[in-house]
Amino acid sequence: MSMSSIRISLLKWLIVPLLIVNLVGAGLTYWLAWIPAQIAFDQSLADAGWAMIPRLHEAGAEVEIDLSKQAEQVLRVDHFDAIFLVVRDRRGKLLAGDADFPVLSQNEQLNDPTPYDSVMRGEPVRVVALKTMIGNQPVFIGVAETLRKRTHIRSVIFIALALLEGVLALVLIAAIWLAVSKGLLPLKKMKLDLNARSGEDLSALDEQHVPLELSPVVKAINGLLDKVQLDAKAQQNFLANVAHQLRTPLAGFRTQLEWLLQKHADEPESAHSIALMTSSTERMIRQTNQLLTLARAEPAKFEKERLGVVDLNKLVEESIQHFVEQAHKKNIDLGFNLQPARVMGDHFLLLDLIDNLVDNAIRYSPQNGTVTVNTLQGKDGGIFSVEDSGPGIAPSEQELIFNRYHRLDDHVAGNGLGLAIVRDITKDHGARITVEPGAAGGTIFSVHFPFPILGTPSKLPAQLRN
Repeated sequence: MSMSSIRISLLKWLIVPLLIVNLVGAGLTYWLAWIPAQIAFDQSLADAGWAMIPRLHEAGAEVEIDLSKQAEQVLRVDHFDAIFLVVRDRRGKLLAGDADFPVLSQNEQLNDPTPYDSVMRGEPVRVVALKTMIGNQPVFIGVAETLRKRTHIRSVIFIALALLEGVLALVLIAAIWLAVSKGLLPLKKMKLDLNARSGEDLSALDEQHVPLELSPVVKAINGLLDKVQLDAKAQQNFLANVAHQLRTPLAGFRTQLEWLLQKHADEPESAHSIALMTSSTERMIRQTNQLLTLARAEPAKFEKERLGVVDLNKLVEESIQHFVEQAHKKNIDLGFNLQPARVMGDHFLLLDLIDNLVDNAIRYSPQNGTVTVNTLQGKDGGIFSVEDSGPGIAPSEQELIFNRYHRLDDHVAGNGLGLAIVRDITKDHGARITVEPGAAGGTIFSVHFPFPILGTPSKLPAQLRN
C-alpha cells in the first residue's frame, strides 16, 4: 500500500491553482495589451478616412472629390502594410481609390467609423468603413490595410508574455517549493532527533520549540514514550528482582554441590556428575549476576550521584585471583600492567565492566594463549584495556558485538550479554570504548574514561591529582 506525501500534496494544492491563475492572468494581460494596440491601428485607418472628407464637395446633383495623386500617395504610405482606399457615392459610383475594394459594411450612424476584417486581393485586411453626408447626399469611405504590422505586434506581445509568464511560473514554483520545504523542516528535525536516539533513550521530546501544528503530534509521541518508559522500567525492575531473588538460592545450591563433591570425591561417577551440576550452576549464577548488572547499568535508570573517586588498578587487583583461576584452566598466560589510574565511577559497575572484559578475553583466547590487562592514566583520563590472542573481530562486526545476545562464536560458552553490559556501563560513566586489532593478532578492548566535569587535570580534586 503506497503512502501519500505531505510535501507532494502541499505542492499539488499550491502550484496547480497558482499555475491556473497565472494562465488566466496571462490571457487577460494578452488581451489588455492587444486590444489597445488594435484600437490604435483602427484609429489610424479612421484618421485616413477622416482626412478625405474635407476634399469632398457637391457639384450640382453629384458629389466630387478633390484628391490629387500626391495626396492619395501620402494616404497610402506605410513601410510594412499595403493601404487601400475607396470613396463611393450613394449609387456606388467610384469617386476615388481602388475599384476592387470589397463591399463596405453598411452603418446607419453618420461619421461613426466601423472596423471589421475582410479580404482584399486574396490577402486578409482590416477595414474601417465610414458614412458621411456631403450636402444632402451620403458618401461611403473605406480604408483598409494588410495585417503584417498587427501580426508582428501580436507575436511580440505573445512571446514577451509567454517568456514573462514562464519565468514567473518558475519563480512561483521555486518559492512554493522553498516555502513548503522550510515549513516541513520541523518534521525533518523531529525525524532526525528520533533517529539519532539510542534504543534506550525514552526521554520526552521538547514541546517548547515546535510549531503549533506539531504540538499535538509531539504530545502524542511523548505520551507513547511515557508508556514505553513505564513498561521498560517495569521489565527492568522485574528482571532485577528475579535476578536478585535467584542469587541466594543459587549460591546455596552451589555450596551444597561443593560439599557433595568433597564427600563423594572417591566415587568417580558421582564426582563427575556433581562436577557437571556445579559447572551448570556456576553458569546460572554468572548469567543471573549479568542480568542483575544489566538492570543496574541501564543508562536510562543510572543515577550520576553514584559516581565517586575509584582506583582502576585496585579494582583489577581485587579480582586477580578469580581471573588467574579462569586462565589456568586453559593454560593462558595472563599478565597485568597496572599503573595508577583514577576515575569518577561506580565501584560495583566498574567491577562488572572489568570482569566481563577479562572474562570475554579469556573465553575467546585459544589454549596456551595470552591475555594482558592494563590500567594507566592518559592525558584525557583513565584508561582500562584488555588485549587477547583470540581470532580477532572483523570491522563489520565491531559495532554488532555490543548488541545483546550477539555472539561471534556459538562454540564458546556464554550468553551474549557481557559486551552489552560493558557498553551500558561505559555510557553510564560518559566513557567511550574502542576495538582495535592486537599487535600479534587478537583484539584490544580499551575503555577511555573522561576527567570529571570539573575540567582539566589542574582543576581536579586533590585525591585525583595525587
